[in-house]
Amino acid sequence: MPARIRLLLAAALVALSALGGAAYAGRAATDPSIVTDRPVADFDLNALIGSGDSDKRVIATAYEQVEHSYYQPVDAQRLVDGETKALNCLITDCVKRPATAGKGPLSPGRATGSSTHDLALIESAIDDVNARYPRAGSKAQVTDVALTGMLGGLGDPYTTYLNADAMRALDEELKGGNFGGIGVYIGKDPKSGAILVDPIDGNPAMRAGIHTGDAIVSVDSVPTAGQPLDDIMKRIRGPRGTVVALGVKRHSNAVLTIHVTRDVVHVPSVRAKIEDGFSYVRLSDFGTTSADEVRDAFEAAKKHGVKGYILDLRNNGGGLLDAAVDISSLVIHQGPIVSTIDRAGHREIRSATGRAIDPLPLVLLVNKYTASASEITAGALQDDHLATLVGTKTFGKGVVQSLYELPDRGELKITTARYVTPNGRDIQHKGIVPDVVLDQPVDVPIIDTPADKQLAAAKAILRQKDQQ
Repeated sequence: MPARIRLLLAAALVALSALGGAAYAGRAATDPSIVTDRPVADFDLNALIGSGDSDKRVIATAYEQVEHSYYQPVDAQRLVDGETKALNCLITDCVKRPATAGKGPLSPGRATGSSTHDLALIESAIDDVNARYPRAGSKAQVTDVALTGMLGGLGDPYTTYLNADAMRALDEELKGGNFGGIGVYIGKDPKSGAILVDPIDGNPAMRAGIHTGDAIVSVDSVPTAGQPLDDIMKRIRGPRGTVVALGVKRHSNAVLTIHVTRDVVHVPSVRAKIEDGFSYVRLSDFGTTSADEVRDAFEAAKKHGVKGYILDLRNNGGGLLDAAVDISSLVIHQGPIVSTIDRAGHREIRSATGRAIDPLPLVLLVNKYTASASEITAGALQDDHLATLVGTKTFGKGVVQSLYELPDRGELKITTARYVTPNGRDIQHKGIVPDVVLDQPVDVPIIDTPADKQLAAAKAILRQKDQQ
């Protein structure tokens, strides 16, 4: 069965949208260089599941796709265990009853490494829940939970299932524009599991007093611990004019309750200005229009005769691989920008597009929430010595995801490759250390204010270069 594969990069932080959350994801635009059709079935799905059971077709397609495409060898037992854990949580309602977490009536079967046998284990667990626990949910809901749990068994937060609502939200986020919500980027800290937010300028969350780095511990009194990001985002969303109560931890163990009135949310990609003779461009994500917006801002600044350029990638969780290549190509004339390497060791090199406009001298601002596509651009410019990086070590997301369509509903987002910078640096879990390390809090809204030491340092570097 052929699958449309769209390479994308995911962020640790994603924009909260009105139609359905899509954790960490950026969906690639249709581009012949990164979209391929290839057979993914090495066993006969029709023979295994028949042609009439759409839920089993979804599970079988997902199972085989993960087994075939994941960037590391797959331990089938982890898929089986993950599904069992999720179904037990569904049966016991462990989200509302945390004491039941890790408990339940189902026991995982033993995987053998045979695709046919191990898929049958996963399907039998779904059949068991549907037959014995009809109140747990509809067949479609049980299948969704099983699929999410199966993927969760890999322990990879970037490999997940996106249902139809989540895909609509993902498209909307990266195409930009207006939508309902409270206006935050949201993500899960990979070490602590805390749900962290970054409010978007000029939107309801910021007006209500939400700060960058706030940890959301509850939504309308429902704890966020152990919940998928998508479920948390669904709780936060709601009709315009309604109020959501967020339990927030900031600097201590005390929990603040902040009420936010939902409204139409506008997510800008670029904020640009000329200040002190320098071009300052703050990029919030790598979306479909981001490269053109950055180009326009830099070209406008050139006409004003600026003495240097600052590209602010702080709190930028990434987005599209194409956007990272295109933005890097505004500075890099030729040569590799990033290479992706799959499980078999196959390497694909993405090179500069030949559309450089030389916004030089250039300083990039980065911090611990600079991730994914942002790190591709930062790494390429640092390797080629075309920009000075200022700030703190970046997030360290050096893997690439692909989207695979599922029959009848949603898509899979699977980590299919790792990436390296032009000099071969693998930044997964390592991050990029800037040329000038300068720490400042990320949990207070000081970016682009007089208290912004990192921005001041960037201007000082450019002044020094202008005098040389």
